[in-house]
Amino acid sequence: MTTQETEAEAAYRAGREWFKSAVVYQIYPRSFADSDGDGIGDLRGIIGKLDYLQKLGVDVVWLSPVYRSPQDDNGYDISDYRDIDPVFGDLETLDELLAGLHSRGMKLVMDLVVNHTSDEHPWFVESRSSKDNPKRDWYWWRPPREGHGLETAEPGTPGAEPNNWGSAFSGPAWEYDAETGEYYLHLFSRKQPDLNWENPGVRAAVYDMMNWWLDRGVDGFRMDVINFISKEQSLPDGPQAEGMLYGDGGPYFICGPRIHEFLQEMHQEVFAGRDKDLLTVGEMPGVTVEDAALFTDPGRREVDMVFQFEHVALDQEGGNKWRPKKLLLTDLKKSLGRWQEGLAESGWNSLYWGNHDQARAVSRFGDDGQYRELSAKMLAAVLHLHRGTPYVYQGEELGMTNMAFGAISDYRDIEVLNHHREATTHLGHTDAEVLAALAPLNRDNARTPVQWDASRHGGFTTGAPWIAVNPNANTINAAAQVDDPGSVFSFYRKVIALRHSDPVVAYGDFSMLLPDDEHVYAFRRSLPDVELLVLGNFSGSKRTAGIDDGTWLNGGAELVLANYAPEAGEVPSFDLRPWEVKVFRRNV
Repeated sequence: MTTQETEAEAAYRAGREWFKSAVVYQIYPRSFADSDGDGIGDLRGIIGKLDYLQKLGVDVVWLSPVYRSPQDDNGYDISDYRDIDPVFGDLETLDELLAGLHSRGMKLVMDLVVNHTSDEHPWFVESRSSKDNPKRDWYWWRPPREGHGLETAEPGTPGAEPNNWGSAFSGPAWEYDAETGEYYLHLFSRKQPDLNWENPGVRAAVYDMMNWWLDRGVDGFRMDVINFISKEQSLPDGPQAEGMLYGDGGPYFICGPRIHEFLQEMHQEVFAGRDKDLLTVGEMPGVTVEDAALFTDPGRREVDMVFQFEHVALDQEGGNKWRPKKLLLTDLKKSLGRWQEGLAESGWNSLYWGNHDQARAVSRFGDDGQYRELSAKMLAAVLHLHRGTPYVYQGEELGMTNMAFGAISDYRDIEVLNHHREATTHLGHTDAEVLAALAPLNRDNARTPVQWDASRHGGFTTGAPWIAVNPNANTINAAAQVDDPGSVFSFYRKVIALRHSDPVVAYGDFSMLLPDDEHVYAFRRSLPDVELLVLGNFSGSKRTAGIDDGTWLNGGAELVLANYAPEAGEVPSFDLRPWEVKVFRRNV
């Protein structure tokens, strides 16, 4: 692997500014649009909505996994990286989707899930077949803990596992394999064994697969939990909080010892020298600002941007999503402001309120009742006008809300089902207690189908949907919004168009204002010749932004974006109505 950038690559990197003025739209295929009536979204359904995406104005589509999969974790458990699961279509249909996007000036980014595979992937089938199989070391296999073997502890119970790590989906992070008498590591579902990136054969196989997709025409990858791929090889016990069944292995696999080496090698083997604009996004739970500055420094050739999770843990006690708490706006500003500052000189931010793993933005950060439309618009403007590349999660542009699930049988997410079982069986909580804790932040909130119109099942399918459609689809849907100039959809179009047309949005400096105000989110974006002032009211009451700068209101600034219709005789001011956003622009 070379350590010095070639002249050609330096020129290539210098031209890769396109993503700074781009907007990414995430599609969760299972819930987007169903073309064949089986109740599950598919590639043909996406193709049928390409004109909708073009009208919205997005530049990139990020496609959650559509590879062959047993669907234990809705496709994030991959059994064949080079084929499409029949539930979604086939490779020819994927090629058709790719061509349709390219013909409309949009790019396609695939989800790359290479921290783990499915336990049905041929690599793992070989690996578990015997201790001396050539692929045994492609995964993390370990014998039972010394002194706590199977003669004293049943497989799968605390004590026998190689260490005390817990899985992100509840239970231990180890699964016992009776055929070989050893455990394999799975940081997520037991059907998602972790790949051993210490093995150069694993890395070579992954890079070969990535090159195969790029050669096919895709435009980059969103890399799932990519900062977990390097693990401390001794796999020590993690800290274990009182009352918890398992320890936290995070210190030994989050941004592990060889992570930068692996990502630089990936760049060299996959991306270096390609003559097209690509996008690389690293999803990185637990990443710090300092880490991200290294990962996204263009000179280090690792990834273009990271997905960080700090701001979406602020409404959780101790980072536990099943213990929700009130979000303080001052905490949100402190977090997002620190990321803006930390990546100001080098590196780049990903900007998002929601995705397939997060609750609906308007229900979480806004007001999904009386002020749903106004707060959805305000959230769009505040997020998209930060420095970074914004992401729109499907349905967010319509102001879709959380779903009210009545019983555990209404849920589909493995994370929810496993937590409910563990909490009611081992932790002593009642069904009602667990359901109440699940409601605000569960992942199925984001996975209810996109609401296309007011017909049965929201126009998502002619069959029975794999998960229920939100009953408010009869009023919140695309058909009611795409041609309404006052809709949430139309406001998103305006925000996206502003990023495309005004360089200050993509390239301007960021300055947080009013950091201690608990209701008003205010910041300035600036270039030498122009400034934007963004004011957002995160409350259902009237507020005034206490900015002591009269020059903005004395004829020198233009109101370029607002979510309230102008009133006759209205004078520009820093007064904000409930959930109001105002964006001023001035030349300097």
